[in-house]
Amino acid sequence: MKQIVKSEKAPAALGPYSHAVAFGELVFTSGQLGIDPATGKFAEGVEAQARQALENLRNVLEASGCSLADAVKTTVFVVDLADFAKVNAVYAAFFGPDYPARSCVQVAALPGGGLVECECVAVKSAR
Repeated sequence: MKQIVKSEKAPAALGPYSHAVAFGELVFTSGQLGIDPATGKFAEGVEAQARQALENLRNVLEASGCSLADAVKTTVFVVDLADFAKVNAVYAAFFGPDYPARSCVQVAALPGGGLVECECVAVKSAR
């Protein structure tokens, strides 16, 4: 059964989509940007945005009954691939040592002028 997931601890969606959708044991998150949910503003700089995006992702997963440890696949979007090492260092602090599979791609732009966005697929029974 499909279940819509909304987190009060993540920024409001910037468009017509849900924070996540759970289907059975699977949870599919929408991309999370580095927006502070308390202020509605982007964090300053790519590292701070990566940290906030991953905090937002954690909060969305927790609203679904999962944690970052349940992530099996992530996708990271960056505006500038030259920031890969900085984003990677922040990412490593959130996931591990059993890292999920991951793709990281450079994109032309992100909503609102963001610098980094992260989404994932998690499995509730992954732990």
